[in-house]
Amino acid sequence: MKWGIHFDVANKENKIAELEYKMSGPTFWDDPDSAQKITQELNDIKSGVENYKNLVNKFEDAQTLYDMGIEEGDQSLESDVANEIEEIKAGLESLQLEILLSEPYDANNAILTLHAGAGGTEAQDWTQMLLRMYTRWSERHGFTVDMVDILPGDEAGVKSVTLFIKGHNAYGFLKSEKGVHRLVRISPFDSNARRHTSFSACDIMPEIDDAVEVDLNMADVRVDTYRASGAGGQHINKTSSAVRMTHLPTGIVVQCQNERSQLQNREQCLKMLRAKLFEMELEKKEDEIAKLEGDRMKIEWGSQIRSYVFQPYTLVKDLRTGEETGNVQAVMDGSIDNFIRSFLAAKVGQKA
Repeated sequence: MKWGIHFDVANKENKIAELEYKMSGPTFWDDPDSAQKITQELNDIKSGVENYKNLVNKFEDAQTLYDMGIEEGDQSLESDVANEIEEIKAGLESLQLEILLSEPYDANNAILTLHAGAGGTEAQDWTQMLLRMYTRWSERHGFTVDMVDILPGDEAGVKSVTLFIKGHNAYGFLKSEKGVHRLVRISPFDSNARRHTSFSACDIMPEIDDAVEVDLNMADVRVDTYRASGAGGQHINKTSSAVRMTHLPTGIVVQCQNERSQLQNREQCLKMLRAKLFEMELEKKEDEIAKLEGDRMKIEWGSQIRSYVFQPYTLVKDLRTGEETGNVQAVMDGSIDNFIRSFLAAKVGQKA
């Protein structure tokens, strides 16, 4: 059976046996954080293997139905076979996404930040629309979304927002979204109903655990506390629980206000700062490799990656891969897997 993808069941089942052996040890739960990660990894691998085996069974069932229909001349089975094929195709697309995620930090949680570009209320509204899109996409994939910081717009929308998106391969999927997203539409804030172009920048980082070495000296970090703004009840506005960290050597600034205690906000800020510094080092290495290898598809901050046109026609187009769709509403409801898949396939193809 050839589906154009390779799923190494034997290797994954060996990995399952290895993880189960680790979990059987008497000291396994002495480090709860490590134990939780191993447990999650085991569940994800088991789920992948189960999904693959279910697809094999579906394929065999569809083949049986097809052969039966041909042998008996029963055209009524045609719709059943067609339905089975559609389910198999959807399952294969999901499985292919998983297989394309093979880089070191793909399996990590993701830290997603959106910043409204120039354009005032229009850009801030666009940023809120993207926030909804990524939240809906995350929910569809069973990820947990925690909003750790948000700066509301002056009249509508949001100026900036940071999300922790938690789940296996969250970063691997979402790394394709890093860059500038462009919207063209008739502005609902323009009384003359003119067409406006708005921009919002998306930044994606992997959440880095303590096992990864990051050069961070807390003597280089200025920590400020302040009263949080926005919703959250009396507690969030009456105590200086919000935290801002500034890394003086690089000028990197991170902040968190949505946790109830200052200690929790400090922990979240530290995670974001570590991720930012780690990302900076990764980008330096990628730039060095790019100079040696010549021009390749650049995935970097500030580059426009996707255009969303609402008027005078409807089209969402990825400018890196050429992937496009006219179903704008579905995209804004979180249907972005086709763009993610095309991006990952392009990266794999470049490394081949």
